[in-house]
Amino acid sequence: MDALPRLVLASASPRRAALLRQAGIEPSEILTPSVDETPRKSEAPRLYALRVTLDKLRAAGAPEGAVVLAADTVVACGRRILPKAETDEEVASCLHLLSGRRHIVLTAVAVGVGEKIRNRVVATKVNFKRLTPAEIQSYVASGEGLGKAGGYAIQGRAEAFVRQINGSYSNVVGLPLYETLGLLTGAGLRAP
Repeated sequence: MDALPRLVLASASPRRAALLRQAGIEPSEILTPSVDETPRKSEAPRLYALRVTLDKLRAAGAPEGAVVLAADTVVACGRRILPKAETDEEVASCLHLLSGRRHIVLTAVAVGVGEKIRNRVVATKVNFKRLTPAEIQSYVASGEGLGKAGGYAIQGRAEAFVRQINGSYSNVVGLPLYETLGLLTGAGLRAP
């Protein structure tokens, strides 16, 4: 029986690594490729997520024969791309915008082996309840939204804000498992 190829995860997200492990896949190596994640003028959220993902994949510089997995998650309100909140003020601003509204979480996933690259963009609709100022203040104080797209982590305290979700929950966490596993299977990797 042939050995399975090595899996290189081109992502600094601990949530992506945890989701892969949850599915029974252990990355051989985790790289943190440095790419410019600044949205271009008038760039649509779906195209932005795919561009950043493909840039991460190419910047990874993985060993020959390895399967490389890259992903990027974007929270969008209409055509507006919300930031990966870096300050308490950005977390609060994102939550004020999302309060009582529907938004879309897009994750672009790309798997590459050598020059062959396959990708998918998965969209999940999320409806937040109307948040009170106290709920926003408490969430900001928790620090949980820092570094997260849209200023929140659905797998934490923010799950209580969700009125409805339509689509993949793991996509909102940061890696749509069903689609990712399909791409990895196509590249010769299979979950046990």
